[in-house]
Amino acid sequence: MKIPKLCAGALLALLVTQPVVAKTTLSQNDRARVNRAPAKDRADVRYCLIQRKKGGKTGLLVGGAGGAGASVLAGGDVGETLLAGGAGALAGHLIGKGTATNSRCDAVLKRNR
Repeated sequence: MKIPKLCAGALLALLVTQPVVAKTTLSQNDRARVNRAPAKDRADVRYCLIQRKKGGKTGLLVGGAGGAGASVLAGGDVGETLLAGGAGALAGHLIGKGTATNSRCDAVLKRNR
């Protein structure tokens, strides 16, 4: 019973990964934030915002896969596996978004709110 679950989880992870790793673009609010920044900081603000978004996407994938994998290994049924994957994805997104930038980016983004 575990082998079909693992195969289904791997297939789901493969299908979910492709749209997430697509090109990262800034939202309208983020583009406005870049435009409000002084000319010398614009490139840094854009770079830091994109890095933060990429970190959130990576955390989402890792957290979702980790949560679902842990549930499968613990013997959870489909509902528990989906719930654990969703909770892991949420936590991974928040952690990845928060840790994706270094102190230099944090200072640039704090200066240019």
